[in-house]
Amino acid sequence: MTTVQSPPAPPTATRPRVVARTGLYAVLAVNAAVVAYFFAEAGFASNALIVIGRLFGLYGALVMAFQLVLVARLPWLDRRIGMDRLTSWHRWTGFALLWTLLAHVVFISFGYADGAGVGPVSELVDLAETTEGVLRAVVAFGIILVVGAVSARYARRRLAYETWHFIHLYTYVAVVLAFSHQVAVGTTFTASAAATAYWYALWGVALGSVALGRLVLPLWRNQRHQFQVSAVVPESDNVVSVHVTGRDLDRLGAQAGQFFLWRFLTKDRWWQANPFSLSAAPDGRTLRLTAKAVGDGSAGLRHLKVGTRVFAEGPYGAFTTLHRRRTESLLIAGGVGVTPIRALLEDIEGHAIVVYRVGTDRDAVLYDELRDLAVAKGAELHLVTGPPVPDRLAPHELIRLVPDIADRDVFLCGPPPMMNAVLRTLGDLGVPKPQIHFERFSLAG
Repeated sequence: MTTVQSPPAPPTATRPRVVARTGLYAVLAVNAAVVAYFFAEAGFASNALIVIGRLFGLYGALVMAFQLVLVARLPWLDRRIGMDRLTSWHRWTGFALLWTLLAHVVFISFGYADGAGVGPVSELVDLAETTEGVLRAVVAFGIILVVGAVSARYARRRLAYETWHFIHLYTYVAVVLAFSHQVAVGTTFTASAAATAYWYALWGVALGSVALGRLVLPLWRNQRHQFQVSAVVPESDNVVSVHVTGRDLDRLGAQAGQFFLWRFLTKDRWWQANPFSLSAAPDGRTLRLTAKAVGDGSAGLRHLKVGTRVFAEGPYGAFTTLHRRRTESLLIAGGVGVTPIRALLEDIEGHAIVVYRVGTDRDAVLYDELRDLAVAKGAELHLVTGPPVPDRLAPHELIRLVPDIADRDVFLCGPPPMMNAVLRTLGDLGVPKPQIHFERFSLAG
């Protein structure tokens, strides 16, 4: 068979992830400066505790607005940073929000209590009963405490995703209550029409981003493309591929390595949205996902009927060739994590080496496709089998397979333990971090 070698792609001049991250930091810094300006312009109370408490409240609300932008699923940010990293940042800023608002409540309560000569708890109760908007703020803070508690790692692991997600939705109630409290009684806003207009604009952008990314764009895309199942192909006893077709898929903008949240509109599945990567590079006519049966959702895919309507949210993810830094690549897959790797191999330019790690030969999903594709593209393919211990991808083993590993982009996808082990190995081998590309797709749901 004649091999076809793609021409090498030049290294990317700019790093899209760095550009996007810097842009986010810059936007946050500018808004922090604007908040400080309007706060200072409104003047300071005589009680230093009240001053500090008000400032914490303003910055807590700013962090809350920033959180909304992080999970708005805006395409420009998602393609450059990735949903997994944006979700992780959202989680950590959530804890920052919790402590900031706690400081706001404590300083305000002690500040007003000092002037009234009563205890802070009594003063907080009195403010809630007599001052407009304070009761709404107390309720909002209580909701945020509950959401923060269920988002802690211990609780999150013990809650079903649907339960956690339902509780998390109450954050939007807290947002509305906190916003109305601030514009009603906040000294910064009651003293300045310009500050009030800025605050409305800030929250309009934050809430508008959520509405655009999580509601308007998915509805518009599904109305435009009319997704439906065109074929269901069993790949093995517990792995199935689902082919999805639709209108104008060449305008969808999907890339190899990305994933969708798939919702198959049957009586028993319409309410479930599952993240599955594309297992073939989009060709403008069909999208393909391949999944292993690990739960009721994925196990039921093999029973889908041709013609079933599909509601697909996406494409999502930064696990694409957009972030390449080198002309040659190493693609490392573990188990069913081969699906985005197989799609990337189809799309990637330059010489590639593929390392596929599985327990046994029978676990090598899509291996025949991967082998044929590697031959056609002039790529090297290594199937690594065996139990997790000893580590078949330890530094000495990986450098034997890929001697020039430090000069390649590395794309990695697989089970979390395998990914963590390989990431440590890449660090030990001196592979620069900008050349390491991975996403933890479990966060996408």
